[in-house]
Amino acid sequence: MNSQSVNRKLSAILSADVKGYSRLMGDNEVATIRTLEAYREVMAGFIGQHHGRVVDSPGDNLLAEFASVVDAVECAVKIQKQLPYCL
Repeated sequence: MNSQSVNRKLSAILSADVKGYSRLMGDNEVATIRTLEAYREVMAGFIGQHHGRVVDSPGDNLLAEFASVVDAVECAVKIQKQLPYCL
C-alpha cells in the first residue's frame, strides 16, 4: 500500500453506555427509553460544546469523536457531573 494514499488522523474517542440497561428495560421499557433519549440530547449538547461529534448511538451506547484529548476528557467529566441533574 502506498503511504501517500493513506489519510490518517488522530482522534480521542468517548464511549458511554447505561449501567444496568437490560434490568432497567425489564422494569419499565417506556420510561427507560424516554430517559435515554433525554440523556442523549444532553450529552450531544455537551459533546458539541467541547468540539466533538456524535459518531453513533446504538442501543444504550453513545460514541463520540474529538480532535483533542483534553476536550474529550473535559466533556466526559462534565457529563458525569451534570447528567444526574438533567432530568
